[in-house]
Amino acid sequence: MVKFKEMKYQRPDPEALKAALAALVEKLKGAESYAEAKAVFLEKEAQVKRIQTQSTLASVRHSIDTRDEFYDAESKFWNATYPELQEYTQAWTAAMLDSPFRKDFEAEYGDLMFVNAEIELKTFDPKIIPQLQKENELTQEYEKLLASAQIPFEGKVYTLSQLTPFKTGADDAKRLAAWKAEGQWYKDNQQELDRLYDELTHLRDEMGKALGYEGYTTLGYYRMGRNCYDKNDVEKFRAAVQKYLVPVADKIYRQQAQRLGVAYPLSFADAALEFRTGNPRPVGTPDDILKAGRDFYDELSPETSEFFRTMLEGELLDVLSTEGKQSGGYCTSIPDYNVPFIFANFNGTQGDVEVVTHEAGHAFAAWMNRDRVPMEYVWPGMEACEVHSMSMEFFGESHAEGFFGPDARKFLYSHLAGAITFIPYGTMVDHFQHEVYAHPEMTPRERHDTWKRLLGVYMPWLKLDGDIPFYSDGEGWQRQHHIYSSPFYYIDYCLAQTVALQFWALIQKDKKDAWERYMAYTKQGGSRVFTELLKNAGLESPFEEACLRGVCAAADKTLSGFDLGGIE
Repeated sequence: MVKFKEMKYQRPDPEALKAALAALVEKLKGAESYAEAKAVFLEKEAQVKRIQTQSTLASVRHSIDTRDEFYDAESKFWNATYPELQEYTQAWTAAMLDSPFRKDFEAEYGDLMFVNAEIELKTFDPKIIPQLQKENELTQEYEKLLASAQIPFEGKVYTLSQLTPFKTGADDAKRLAAWKAEGQWYKDNQQELDRLYDELTHLRDEMGKALGYEGYTTLGYYRMGRNCYDKNDVEKFRAAVQKYLVPVADKIYRQQAQRLGVAYPLSFADAALEFRTGNPRPVGTPDDILKAGRDFYDELSPETSEFFRTMLEGELLDVLSTEGKQSGGYCTSIPDYNVPFIFANFNGTQGDVEVVTHEAGHAFAAWMNRDRVPMEYVWPGMEACEVHSMSMEFFGESHAEGFFGPDARKFLYSHLAGAITFIPYGTMVDHFQHEVYAHPEMTPRERHDTWKRLLGVYMPWLKLDGDIPFYSDGEGWQRQHHIYSSPFYYIDYCLAQTVALQFWALIQKDKKDAWERYMAYTKQGGSRVFTELLKNAGLESPFEEACLRGVCAAADKTLSGFDLGGIE
């Protein structure tokens, strides 16, 4: 097989791409039979695969080393080119919607591609191309700023990712010092962070209004491809989170304060430490973690075994935290090679293991659906994709000993507690963004004050004591990449975590049945909307209040009775 480093990148001629796409539109319009129309459709699929392969290779290699001048230039090329190509892909979309053979396409490929096409048409007009290009430039500036961080700490210099283990260390003074060092870097760069987001907010508001919407929110939902729920459904979900989940999460943190022997509410630094002897840490080197991952996937199923071995053999994981590397982690696809790719920053925390389960959950879903036509059916909507990853984390618990050794019990408690405590945070991120785009005129300070107010609603266990000004002043949201680069994405994690908790409950009863439902869910790819994917796999929708109430009750019962004997 072709290894990642051997995959050939070549910048295409944008004018040639535009001409080719325009020619395909005319061929589709001129088709006299469904056979002819389908042949043009498949030709367009191949063309899009080639484009996405080249842009993905440039993007991934740039994120691996943002200092690389060649791929920095290529990333900028794609940031400028994609908005220009969108005019041509929209012309194709319109031609497909108007095709006399639409019913034939629906009979063979399902109607979802047309539902999504109608949404896509609502997201673009050639007049917003300059704003789209500027948006890409600003988000890239943000990522490069974070990747450039050099934080002095205890005589050495660290990137944001490399500093993370110190933020969860067992030594109180050292942990607090790490939080302060990180916060100081953000404070030092506050003016630039404020400027970037202020420009992005106004830019997106302008785009929404240019397309005839009230501002950005409606456009943002369309850009996320939301095809089976709306803002009202999300508001109901947020209300249910406040009603059922915040009290359970608050109980978890009260118990944590008792375990640590600290006051409640907790400081940001103390909230990050779950056990007095330290948070669960994986055993061994990054290679050992990947080998443990291979053992887990070998044991789980024949399909997962073949998948993960392919990832290792093709060197399709880049997981070491290095200078100049973009922070965070993601999974993407390289269509011409029919493989996924995983990008991450291992830093010695339990997050390293969650990469091997979470990002690989995404990758496995893409692997299972790699031959789907149309290509857009490889991936479902973002919220549906996050079910693949977050649920795979819970299947990974069966291999806790292999990943964590003596810290396995710590991890099992921490992972379930973390799933519960994450949802209020993620929901707050969503609520914050709705406030921001409803009031784009807010000053940077007003945005910080909004975040600080929402902290009191969703995370009342945190003490805003001024120890770490960046956090206590309501500025901590600036660490969250999605707020800058993928507006309205973050609620998808919360919806998916609610579904993943259903899988956790199913695993406790019957792991074989749980895995069969997971495969039933995953094998559908993106051929159905989120709520139908769930229904077809026998799962409840997170928009039903009973769903969140049920998973909260089950998790609360397990955590309350969890045997932490011998663990300090």
